Amino acid sequence: MQNRFPAILVLVAYSLLATIAAARAEDAPATTATAAETIRLWEGEPPGTLGNADHDVPVVAWWPAAKQAAPSAALVICPGGGYGHLADHEGSDYARWLNTHGISAFVLRYRLGTNGYRHPVMLGDVSRAIRLVRHSHQRFAVNPKRVGVMGSSAGGHLALTSCIRGGPGDEQAADPIDRVSARPDLGILCYPVVSMLPEKTHGGSRKNLLGEAPDEEVARQLSGELAAHESVPPLFIWHTWEDKAVKLEPILELCVKLKSHARPYELHVYETGRHGLGLGVRPYEPSKTLHPWTDECCRWLAAQGF
Repeated sequence: MQNRFPAILVLVAYSLLATIAAARAEDAPATTATAAETIRLWEGEPPGTLGNADHDVPVVAWWPAAKQAAPSAALVICPGGGYGHLADHEGSDYARWLNTHGISAFVLRYRLGTNGYRHPVMLGDVSRAIRLVRHSHQRFAVNPKRVGVMGSSAGGHLALTSCIRGGPGDEQAADPIDRVSARPDLGILCYPVVSMLPEKTHGGSRKNLLGEAPDEEVARQLSGELAAHESVPPLFIWHTWEDKAVKLEPILELCVKLKSHARPYELHVYETGRHGLGLGVRPYEPSKTLHPWTDECCRWLAAQGF
C-alpha cells in the first residue's frame, strides 16, 4: 500500500493541472485558424498592374472580431519583408491577437518591389484598403471613425507613409470607395523603417520601393523624420536596441519631428530583441506569454478609444 501513494499523488496533481488548463483555455478569447474572407481591393484590374498573377492583385484578408453590441475598431495590417516579401507572423498572427481584444483586422497583401512594383503603388494599395474598410463598414461591423493602420519593418514604413500622406477622398470619383478618406485614425509601428535616405535606411527596402537609382527628392518625401507634419494621427512606436537591421536613430528623429508639430506619440525602446520579433512567440496562441509591447499597446489602444 505504501508504494501506491506516490502514484495516487501524481494522478491527483495531473488531474488538478488538467482542470486548471481547461479553465484557462475556456476563459481565453476565441481565435480562428484562418481569415473569414479574402477580398480584392479593386473588382477589376488594379491601377498600375504588371500582370494577372496572384502577386499582381492586392487583397485584404478579413479577420472579424467577435460580434459585439457596438461596431468594433479595425486595423489594416501591413506585414514586413523589405518590400520584397510579406512576413506572415507580422500579418495573420497580429490579426489573431487583435481579435482577442475585440478589434477587427485586415491583413494587406500589397504589391512588392521584387515583382517589379515601385512607389507609389504600395501607398495606393494601403490607401485603397483603408478606404475599402471605411466604405464597407456596415458589412464589416466596424466603426468608420476607428480605422487605423499597423506595420512592421518595411510594413511599418508603409503604415507610417499612409499616416503622413493618406489623403481625403475625392468627392467627384466615379468609384464610391475612392470618395472615402484614406487617412488612418492612428498608427502602430513595430521596429519600422522610417527613413529612405541612403545613410539612414534599410538598403533592401529602399531598393525594392524606389529602384536602383531613386529620385532623392522622392526619398526625402518618404522619410518620416523629414515629412511628418501637423496632421499625422497618434502613433504607437516600438523598437529594440539590439536590432541591427533597422536603425533606431531615424525613429528618434521622427519623434522629435512629431513633437515639433505637437503630434502625440508613444515610444518604447527595449534593450533586447532581434529584428522581426513580432509578438515574441510563433505561432500566436492566446495562452502564450507575449512580448511586453503588446500589453503597452493594448493600454494605448484603449486610451485611443479602440
